[in-house]
Amino acid sequence: MSAGHTAVTTPPAPEAVVEPVIRCETPQDECGVRDVLDRLGDKWSVYVVVELASGVLRFKELQRRIHGGISQRMLTLTVRRLERDGLVKRTVYPTIPPQVEYELTEMGHSLTHLVKALADWSIGHRPAIAAAREAYDEAAQE
Repeated sequence: MSAGHTAVTTPPAPEAVVEPVIRCETPQDECGVRDVLDRLGDKWSVYVVVELASGVLRFKELQRRIHGGISQRMLTLTVRRLERDGLVKRTVYPTIPPQVEYELTEMGHSLTHLVKALADWSIGHRPAIAAAREAYDEAAQE
């Protein structure tokens, strides 16, 4: 246990308790959370969805647009998984070498609204998150 985790915390006052928006009734009930994490829980899936939201892209174009430098192998695995889930459509043209294009399906486009909401939340809370991290780090050093 770290020094920052030795202090006793007090639970919130009963009037401060807020009803959850989502609730799992039993430990086996996943409330759809696992499905969300399975779709978007890796490092690259959200980037791929965001880049494909602007339209059809060839493999190399998609790879170049993803910030952080995704490898060819990882991009292949990511688009295959998104294709398997019905979020991405892959089209192969019979040329030499084969030309492959990727685009979001209708279901994939519907996901972009949720990704945008998460991005907006992140941007809106960025100062509060930074302040919380700073306070946490200062308390952990004491």
